[in-house]
Amino acid sequence: MSARARRTHWVKLERFPPISRHMPDSCEGQAPRAPRVARTRARLPDAYGLPPNSPLLAWSTVEARLARARHYWLATASIDGAPIMRPVDGMWVDAALYFDGDPATRWRRNLAVNERASVTLQEADSAVILEGAVSRVTPDAHLASSLAAQANAKYEAAAQSAADYDVEICRFKPHSALAWTLLFQDATRFRFS
Repeated sequence: MSARARRTHWVKLERFPPISRHMPDSCEGQAPRAPRVARTRARLPDAYGLPPNSPLLAWSTVEARLARARHYWLATASIDGAPIMRPVDGMWVDAALYFDGDPATRWRRNLAVNERASVTLQEADSAVILEGAVSRVTPDAHLASSLAAQANAKYEAAAQSAADYDVEICRFKPHSALAWTLLFQDATRFRFS
């Protein structure tokens, strides 16, 4: 077994939406497939002092922080590579961030030509950094109800209903993440499949 394989720990994500909710109709009726996440120790320069036997964070701990967050920083780039970062409100549901904004905003125009994005939380001392892609989706009734309930719980003035989410919105799905609670002590890289 390679050293890389020994360092990788596979765990199943506990929550994931049914395939039929987010996949084309041709996948209807197939059993949901829970994605897997590989955990590895983050690779940092030796000068940073990450101990070789540092503990790994559990994805469930990181995901709980994402669900509790009120604001997320979204980084996008235009087709010519010009980057921007903007705060967005959103809800973390079923291993994805749901949010929206006016189509005239620069970040929405960027996503129209380049779906790749990065999302991070506000806390740098206890960071969560996600890399992935944004797609436009129309939530089904169950997801719309969940989004409205979370919006009402997070944002006091929201007064959202499921009907407010019966429109096309943005969904960010990460392909990788980097997180820590104590920098140089438990920095963990996650890869999703």
